Amino acid sequence: MLKKMIKIVKKIDNLINSFSKGFFTHSVFLLRIFLGIAFIIHGYNKFPLPPATLIKYFGFSPHLASFVAISEVAAGFLIIFSGFINSYLGNLLTRISALMIVTIMVFAFYFAHKDWFFNQKLFTSEQIFLFVLGFYFLINGNCNYTKKK
Repeated sequence: MLKKMIKIVKKIDNLINSFSKGFFTHSVFLLRIFLGIAFIIHGYNKFPLPPATLIKYFGFSPHLASFVAISEVAAGFLIIFSGFINSYLGNLLTRISALMIVTIMVFAFYFAHKDWFFNQKLFTSEQIFLFVLGFYFLINGNCNYTKKK
């Protein structure tokens, strides 16, 4: 009975795997698109430059506050754009934009969310997911290109 159940579960798993295998590239691209859009929106909300809220709330200089806003928008566009380049250049641009995202998120945690470590707020906020997705692309680069090598 148990062996029959295991055989049925394996068969179902194989069916699902054969169906979903063709969607791997699309699923990774969806992560890239949503990460990029989130960063573009976060950066765009800081416009017009210099962002008065960053200057007032964190005491940033106008140049630093503007740099943060521009970097967020640029990282968002770059993570999306680099997904369309299926070569070493797309792989490198993916990692550069992911490094920008991870760096921005580390500083966001440091400056804006120091009190979140390690409690429920950290794991129920979108910021931790933006950080983890950035880290994912930093490690994996442009998955389409690296899988073909």
